[in-house]
Amino acid sequence: MTDDDLILAVREQVAGRELPEPAAEDDVRAVEQMVGHPMPPLLRRLYLEVANGGFGAWGVVSLTDTGDWFSDCADIAEAYRDFADPESPLPPGVAPIMDRGCAMWALIDFRTADGRMWDWDPNLCCMEHALAPLGQSLAEWLSDWLNGVMPDGPYPHRELAAKDCSAR
Repeated sequence: MTDDDLILAVREQVAGRELPEPAAEDDVRAVEQMVGHPMPPLLRRLYLEVANGGFGAWGVVSLTDTGDWFSDCADIAEAYRDFADPESPLPPGVAPIMDRGCAMWALIDFRTADGRMWDWDPNLCCMEHALAPLGQSLAEWLSDWLNGVMPDGPYPHRELAAKDCSAR
């Protein structure tokens, strides 16, 4: 699927949801400045062409406080600050974009053009191993959602890896 195909498919999937209007270019630039890297092009287009949050399996966090909260955070800046723990910081350029519930988050790597996806799940074993790459690009991750194969809870391969954690 091309990016154009994905954007069309996401639009069709969220048709009927009451979502905010698309984000402004200035809002995208402000998030890029905060994260310190340019937003992956597909994510940028989704925010600018589909909606300022709310698209995706659980609703991507808005770039700005739109009044429509898709997590416990008003916007991506608040979510990013919440993850700014000096004892276990996120890798530079990785930002939370979707609250999956039960303290689980989907994150995206702004350092990669294809938007490599990460998972945050402190419920699997311990805080030290809560963050892990998913091995998927944003396009692959969205395709899983669009095809109905995104897990509702922990990612199965993460559950298997957690069984070997010495902190359990």
